[in-house]
Amino acid sequence: MPTRSDSDRYGSSKRHNLLGVPVHRAVFLSSATLILALVAFGVAMPERLEAGAEAVQDAISHNLGWFYLLAMNAFLILALYLIFSRYGSVRLGGEDERPEFSNWGWFSMLFAAGTGVGLLFYGVAEPVSFFADPPFGEAETEQAASDALVHSYFHWGLHGWSMYGLVGLALCYFCYNRGLPLTIRSAFMPLLGKKRVEGPIGNGIDAMAATGTLIGVAVSLGLGVRQINTGLEHAYGIPDNIGVQIALIAGITTVALISVLSGLAKGIQQLSKLALLIGAALVLYVLLFGPTQFIFNSMLQSFDNYINEIPSRGTFTEAFNPPDAESWQSEWTLFYFAWWISWSPFVGLFIARVSRGRTLRQYLLGVLLVPTLTSVLWLTVMGGSALYRELFEAAGLVDIVEDEPELAFFLFLDHFQMPEWIVTTSMTLMIVTVAIFFITSSDSGSLIIDIITSGGDPHPPRTTRMFWAIMEGVVAVILLTAGGLEALQAVATISGLPFVVILLLMCTGLYLGLRRNENGKDGQASS
Repeated sequence: MPTRSDSDRYGSSKRHNLLGVPVHRAVFLSSATLILALVAFGVAMPERLEAGAEAVQDAISHNLGWFYLLAMNAFLILALYLIFSRYGSVRLGGEDERPEFSNWGWFSMLFAAGTGVGLLFYGVAEPVSFFADPPFGEAETEQAASDALVHSYFHWGLHGWSMYGLVGLALCYFCYNRGLPLTIRSAFMPLLGKKRVEGPIGNGIDAMAATGTLIGVAVSLGLGVRQINTGLEHAYGIPDNIGVQIALIAGITTVALISVLSGLAKGIQQLSKLALLIGAALVLYVLLFGPTQFIFNSMLQSFDNYINEIPSRGTFTEAFNPPDAESWQSEWTLFYFAWWISWSPFVGLFIARVSRGRTLRQYLLGVLLVPTLTSVLWLTVMGGSALYRELFEAAGLVDIVEDEPELAFFLFLDHFQMPEWIVTTSMTLMIVTVAIFFITSSDSGSLIIDIITSGGDPHPPRTTRMFWAIMEGVVAVILLTAGGLEALQAVATISGLPFVVILLLMCTGLYLGLRRNENGKDGQASS
């Protein structure tokens, strides 16, 4: 099993104290330079940054969309193969290792780290958007409503979680079974060899992962705080403006720092459990007082359609559309897949950090099924109920979603014929849930960045985690005040292109590592 000395294996001489913070010099300075340069550009010329990033994003989506789809399909196929292969009995950490967290705690952390704010933000808005603007067929019909749920399942389902699972598996295996540091570069040892992994190539891989993680977390924090501010204005009349949003970021970042100080088990796990409990209460509320029969019927029908249509959805490229036509696939599916890819270092490394002690089969089944089924439940209950109101009650959510997607969920709750105090309470619970996911994203994001920039130390000092948590809040504030948040979303998407190549190579390294060691000991597969 790795120890602290193992974490120094990648050039311990390159680790220095910077203002009392132990860092890997090359990785830390590269990451910090890229982040500060990008933020400075956003502050000085936000319009040019936004226009340039969106132009590159469009070029990637139109010219390389097929590559993203092939890669995501490859991740799902490999994950399914490993589940049913002879490697499924490999125990992550060795035969004597046992899980650090209970199943309930583990499941809640998986979901909170990987989907949290995004699913809350788009849970109502996305199905309604697809209902109003489907990729094929007539809009605002019964068929469009059914397809809207299938599209949503596809974007939040097995493809994305198979990728997260494989990244986490590669890191967990090479760290806890092979004794390598808990960094992205470790998965490249079978492909590149020790010299290249420990040199500039390995440094570049880790720097890219750290940079993408911080940008991804900062963008999500910006999305989350906008939704919190919108909910506070709708429920309590608190103004929706940049000043309130900065105050919210400062307050929630402070709570995140407290979570950091409390430690992983007491911090992230407890907050994740609380968020899931509140989310479950909201689901139960909508189930009891919403169109219950419609929800269960639509879930059964749409989930069956999703499973049956995975091959066709996974290869849909709009190949026969006019070249100059607006691309639905580029705007939605490719954006989602690139966004998932850009977040993979963060979520994958975090999953690896909390998954030691489970077998490969248990790990992949948990990572694929639990978050996917939870997402299906949330999307059907919330999004399906919203579709019901659009189909049969003309609720008017379509127009709202087009202009203010962050407002969709709160207006959806308004349509329940309940006393005002109940509606206000449900909105408050939603706001608290978003805030908790905000905190867990900041907490776990700072942990991952700290691990990467400290050379793979699986137990980095809390002071350095606090530094990165503060940096995430600062970057989110700068992006909001500079107006560059949308541009950074595009930048995060762009970062998915080089990283999808890295992920494919990581998966190759994982397979080679398992194959070469299948006859060994300490958690290796038996023939």
